[in-house]
Amino acid sequence: MQVYQGLPLLTAQPTPQERGDIPHYLFDYVGLRDDYSVGRWQNDAKEALATLAAQGRPAIIAGGTGLYFKALTEGLVDIPDIDPEIRAQIREDMGVKGAAELHRQLSACDPDLAARLPLGDRQRIARGLEVYAMTGRPLSQWQNEPTRPVLTQAAVQLCLQPDRQWLYARCDLRFDEMISAGVMREVEKALQAGRPTGSAGKILGLEELRAVLEHRMEMQDAVSQAKMMTRRYAKRQMTWFRNQMMSWNCYSEQEYYNNSDKIVQFISKNS
Repeated sequence: MQVYQGLPLLTAQPTPQERGDIPHYLFDYVGLRDDYSVGRWQNDAKEALATLAAQGRPAIIAGGTGLYFKALTEGLVDIPDIDPEIRAQIREDMGVKGAAELHRQLSACDPDLAARLPLGDRQRIARGLEVYAMTGRPLSQWQNEPTRPVLTQAAVQLCLQPDRQWLYARCDLRFDEMISAGVMREVEKALQAGRPTGSAGKILGLEELRAVLEHRMEMQDAVSQAKMMTRRYAKRQMTWFRNQMMSWNCYSEQEYYNNSDKIVQFISKNS
């Protein structure tokens, strides 16, 4: 979510002080109403890596969204771009007919994918229908195509796994710090140009703070709900790491601090 413009506080983008003299890429460059996907990010990351390689500089790829790491280390299926008219029609159908009806349609054209998706997963239901309408092939078939990783050179894969209760407390503290830093003014300004669409609409805390600005929710309730949603997201991240990154060099918080010098030496040696 840190790719989006206009919400640096809400998406916890690195501050100028935190960036210092180190060049940062793929932050704050996508409009809040632009279509954006992991596929586009993969291409953008590929260009940034090529730029750094040409300069002879190492790259540090940091974040918490496992699918984006997977796009680099394993690759993505090369599905054709979706015609904007097809996408718009399916999104309109989702709003008019509802997720249950579109899930039924998906079951008819891509039963394997539909069986994996709950009714509430509106985005992936729509994606499955878009791909079928565009290509005539089920998305589940596309997903079985071979892929090529972007990261073909050696890379140190490091996964830090802090204590869950510490992480939850940090999520709560971070949101309180955003409020103190003036995130409400930031959200209000961003919404003046229109409601964010696509994946930008899922920025954590955005919907709750918008409800406060529109007098549909009290501030205390909005903060409480936003914190809960953030903790749930952090839990899903940790589940992904445990299940999808078993081959990475994984360290608990205590292990990292007890062995930080060795870990830094390991990274330096293998980079």
